[in-house]
Amino acid sequence: MLLEVRHVTQYHYAQQVRESVMELWMQPQKSATQRLLSFELELDPPSQLFSYADSFGNAVYHFDVPHPHDRLEIVARSAVETQAPPPLPEALDIGEWDRLRSDFVRGECFDFLRPHGYARRTAALDAFAEAHQLDELRHLDPLSAARQLSSIVYGAFDYEAGVTEADSPIDLALAEGRGVCQDFAHIMIAICRDWGMPARYVSGYLFTDRAQKQDRSDPDATHAWVEVFLPSLRWVGLDPTNNIPAGERHVQVAVGRDYNDVPPSRGVFKGEAESQLAVGVSVRRARAAIAEPEFMRMSKPAFVAGAQRRRSSLAGLAEQQRHQQQQ
Repeated sequence: MLLEVRHVTQYHYAQQVRESVMELWMQPQKSATQRLLSFELELDPPSQLFSYADSFGNAVYHFDVPHPHDRLEIVARSAVETQAPPPLPEALDIGEWDRLRSDFVRGECFDFLRPHGYARRTAALDAFAEAHQLDELRHLDPLSAARQLSSIVYGAFDYEAGVTEADSPIDLALAEGRGVCQDFAHIMIAICRDWGMPARYVSGYLFTDRAQKQDRSDPDATHAWVEVFLPSLRWVGLDPTNNIPAGERHVQVAVGRDYNDVPPSRGVFKGEAESQLAVGVSVRRARAAIAEPEFMRMSKPAFVAGAQRRRSSLAGLAEQQRHQQQQ
């Protein structure tokens, strides 16, 4: 499936701030089932972009706006070709639990076995587990148990934006019986880790057919789901928000221990102003194949005709660096 993603983030400040420093987790990953065809970042006010790979292998971009400004706009555009992952077996043998306890798994998945941040066991989570008899799932094989857990989380909560915030603990969603994909992912991750099953938080996007209304997640927002590690299958993606396995409609951007490891954007500014955040996401089928190989495009003009609006992009930075190397 060929998909185009447009992710717009706007920060508005009540008065001018002196400087902003930002980090971005917005570039889709490249994997066996996901090919990154193009990626571009545009910033207003313009700024030079830098990048690095974090400890989980995610692409992170960062920049500094060192002069006064009262707004900041970040536009990320991606083109991705996704494929459905290989079909999963109906079940695994019960010995998979023993393989999960091996030194190999404990060493390779150390970060995804421990409680961390929002994905941790609480008294409210224990009550939820008891009410839904989650301990009984451990009599199944790990793959079947994870599938059943995803289904239980899906059925136990209503999807409703505005009930929780990005920094809300899981206890709020547990108490309200409502939340968003981030909350459902954290709840499932905390339970899996308590079982001794490595689980990680996946941030990205979901292509939704609005006409069919088959998904309850917001089509105009980023998405999150869970990957569990099973020695016989490696990482397996499950989406408890929509009660489906992660497939070709899911565009993976970054993985971490919880949301705080991979927010789409994070930063600080110097000043006393109140700030407001607005985000818009569009994921649609591409109309035609993307011609550019990989994601290095030609740089754009410094000024857009008519608007006289200066922008900087990842492609422009790459072009500039290439010229510098040739001098």
